[in-house]
Amino acid sequence: MSIAARRARERAQRHQLIISAARELAESEGWEAVTTRRLSERVEYSQPVLYSHFKGKDAIVRAVAIEGFAELAGELRAARTTPEPGDTAMEVLRRVAMAYLGFARTRGALYEAMFVMPTAIPFASEETPEELRAAFGEFVLALEPVAGEHGSDTFAEVVWAALHGLATLAHDGRIPPERQQARVDLLVDHLARPTTPSTP
Repeated sequence: MSIAARRARERAQRHQLIISAARELAESEGWEAVTTRRLSERVEYSQPVLYSHFKGKDAIVRAVAIEGFAELAGELRAARTTPEPGDTAMEVLRRVAMAYLGFARTRGALYEAMFVMPTAIPFASEETPEELRAAFGEFVLALEPVAGEHGSDTFAEVVWAALHGLATLAHDGRIPPERQQARVDLLVDHLARPTTPSTP
C-alpha cells in the first residue's frame, strides 16, 4: 500500500471515529454534551485534528444525520422486502411504519440529528443526499400498491409526516409510546386504504 493510500485510509478511519464518538456521546448524554473539546478527549486527537475533518459541531451533526438516513433506509428496506406469511400490501406498509417508529424510539439522539436539529441538509431538492433519497424511496415503494390516483410520492410525504409526528410526540412524552401499534393500524387502515373508483 502506498503512503498516500495509507494516509487516506487513516483519515477515513479518524473521520468515522469522530462520527461514532459523537453519536455515542449524544445518545448517552444528549447533544448538549457534544462539544469539540469532549470529542477530542474521547477520540484522543487534538482539536486541530478534529477541525481538519469537520468545521464544527454543526458539520458533525450533519454527518451523523446522513449516516442515520443510510441506516434508516436499510431498516425500512428490510421491513419492506422481508416476506412474512399472509403478506398483503397493507401488512407490508404496516411493517414499514413500525420499523420507522422503532428506529426513532431506539435512536433518539440520532433521530434528533436527522429531523430536529439544524443541519442544512436539503430535503426534496436536487441537492438532497442520496442517503435521504433512499429512505424516502422506501416509503414510496411501500405505498405504490395503495397510493391510487394520489401518486406514491405525495402519499409518502403524508405518511412520513404522520409517522414523524407520532415519533416526536412519543419521544417528548406527549402520547403514550406503548400505543404506537394501534396508531399505525389507524393510519394504515384509514389514510392508506386502497382507493376504489367512485360509482356514478
